[in-house]
Amino acid sequence: MQKIKIGVVGTGFIGPAHIEALRRLPNTDVIALCEVTPELARQKADQLGIERSCTFDELLKMEDIQVVHICTPNFLHYSQSKAALLAGKHVVCEKPLAKDLHEAKELVELAAQTGLVNAVHFNLRYYPLIRQMKVMREKSDLGDVYSVIGSYLQDWLFYETDYNWRLEPDKSGDSRAIADIGSHLMDSLEYITGLKTVAVMADFNTIHKTRKKPLKPVETYSGKMLQPEDYADVPINTEDHANVLLRFDNGNRGVITVSQVSAGRKNQMKLEISGSKKTVHWNSESPNEMWIGNRDGANESLMRDPSLAYAEARSVISFPGGHNEGFPDTSKQLFKEVYEAIAAGKQPENPTFPTFADGYRELLICEKILESNRKQGWVTIE
Repeated sequence: MQKIKIGVVGTGFIGPAHIEALRRLPNTDVIALCEVTPELARQKADQLGIERSCTFDELLKMEDIQVVHICTPNFLHYSQSKAALLAGKHVVCEKPLAKDLHEAKELVELAAQTGLVNAVHFNLRYYPLIRQMKVMREKSDLGDVYSVIGSYLQDWLFYETDYNWRLEPDKSGDSRAIADIGSHLMDSLEYITGLKTVAVMADFNTIHKTRKKPLKPVETYSGKMLQPEDYADVPINTEDHANVLLRFDNGNRGVITVSQVSAGRKNQMKLEISGSKKTVHWNSESPNEMWIGNRDGANESLMRDPSLAYAEARSVISFPGGHNEGFPDTSKQLFKEVYEAIAAGKQPENPTFPTFADGYRELLICEKILESNRKQGWVTIE
């Protein structure tokens, strides 16, 4: 088998997660790792067991590299994705695709012109039971969708001493909690329901108006053990918490809450979708179980099991029932579909995986949510 050669850019929290998932596929080979300096690239490549280390410009010149994974801070996604496409490389980009709609639109158009495979890492839609809920909706098991309730809660920015580059708008953009985790939530909700969000009403809150920025490097999700003199006070302008009312194109309603200051919630996305026949409820911290609610009969609990799931959902299930699958498996399942397209050499006509167009869609929703919060009123999404 001819393996597809890959370069990964960025080694924070998510870059190594991409690498681990790629190593679980039979037709992929991560052979190059890119960082901001040659020294850091070599150090990280040695840690991760990757042959080549390089800067981004060096990576683009490597003719045998067929695919580039962009796992850098948000402000670099546009320029690096564009450069990789222009260099003839297929691109898998972390979300958000860009910092604004203009950049995202340019990337969507450029990707279409090149015909290269393009994907955005909305991996959470690849939990098997999320695919099962989507298929249930497509088969009319849920009936007409009446309402959607969603939340995404974390606590990694709970203390004023918690700090990360995502708190700085020049690196992350004007939205934080909504752009970072709300985008996953909205992508999953629209993916499952097949509905389009047509209007939003948002209300943001910044709990810590000032945070203490470490004067020493601290990695995402690591423990923070610094002394008082190791911090500098920094004003914060992005949201720690947000509530958003939603209106859908079928005339019905929804609501989401996102928070990065909810003590004890490490990384919990919850979805509850109520239809004219049934309600389904799912929690990412118990991802192998789905609750199904009935009005006129006993409620049900469906365990993730390929023998019990619809055939259309089995392609994202690798293990038998009782053998739990979780977060690392979502990237593997997404990349499995992406690399089938890369092996074929072009973007499919109807991709099953999230594309740059999906990245544009989530950026559009995010910008409208930001606009709504500023106006403190309803904003329509064209």
